[in-house]
Amino acid sequence: MIPLAKRKAENTSIGDALKDFIQTNKLEKGLDKVGVKEAWHSVMGTAISKYTTNVLLERDTLFVQLSSSVLREELSYGKEKIVKLLNEELGKDLVSKLVLR
Repeated sequence: MIPLAKRKAENTSIGDALKDFIQTNKLEKGLDKVGVKEAWHSVMGTAISKYTTNVLLERDTLFVQLSSSVLREELSYGKEKIVKLLNEELGKDLVSKLVLR
């Protein structure tokens, strides 16, 4: 007879095993911080990424530091759309507020 734990392991996909590992070890917040940086560069493109000096996620607020005050002003008009695009890229509602510095 096969033990229950072993039977469960045989029926578990690698993706499910990784999700369990991430949840068990509370790594989700760290992965979200990395994911949001990648999403920023993916959504905004290389032109804006060149002027991005730092991207930081704290709770549900995304802080983005830009080296161009003109670009910061232009992006400030479309904050809601940027937040929506970032959340779509991430596949979950992770960002609710965007602060441009």
